[in-house]
Amino acid sequence: MKFFRRIILVLLLVIVIICTACYMNGKKLYDSKLSEISLTQKIESIKSSDTFTSLNDLPEYYKDAVVAVEDHRYYNHGAIDVISLGRAVVSNIKQKDFKEGGSTITQQTAKNMYFISEDDVVSRKVAEAILSFELEQKYSKDEILELYINTIYFGDGYYGIKEACEGYFKKSPKDMSLYDATMLAGIPNAPSVYAPTVNFNLTQSRQKKVVSSMLEYQYINQEEANSLYEEINTSIYPK
Repeated sequence: MKFFRRIILVLLLVIVIICTACYMNGKKLYDSKLSEISLTQKIESIKSSDTFTSLNDLPEYYKDAVVAVEDHRYYNHGAIDVISLGRAVVSNIKQKDFKEGGSTITQQTAKNMYFISEDDVVSRKVAEAILSFELEQKYSKDEILELYINTIYFGDGYYGIKEACEGYFKKSPKDMSLYDATMLAGIPNAPSVYAPTVNFNLTQSRQKKVVSSMLEYQYINQEEANSLYEEINTSIYPK
């Protein structure tokens, strides 16, 4: 019995050492990035861009589509969604792969702002988490969502919702239809796959996922969902 207790203590010690090392590396990355440009300065830079779009200038259904498909508990959890993270870990273990990430919109925003080019996944995830907690402390959920939709990549060289709307639909964000919104909400998950100029069939498949998520979380009703499915099935890009 004493032998097994010692083994457990050793394992716990190893886990603590590994976790501490991961945190220190992540904190180092965080400090390095924010020493180059502070969070306040970074946000000012994003907002000063000609392509910046205020959340108030977007149709409500686009915001609903993004939250539904990317992080449906966004307004109910903190910087990290423990439930989604746990579900992703279990799924990855079962599939013996790491396809599901469980990142919140806040974490994705942190990544887009500072850590998009980092190759060290563990350090990046830790740095993202640290910055995510800071974002949640200093900014409202709507402010973070606004940063998110202005920094995400939509494929074809389009960053942010304004470039994506003008590039794919030749219209401003405020004029996008529900059809447009559900397509654009689905692309950032994998722009190289879901951009309509790459493979429109895959774009449509992802768009249907957005619609089903909006229906599941009661942003639209069944009649609206059916109408969208029909529109998606009969559409040819460019619409």
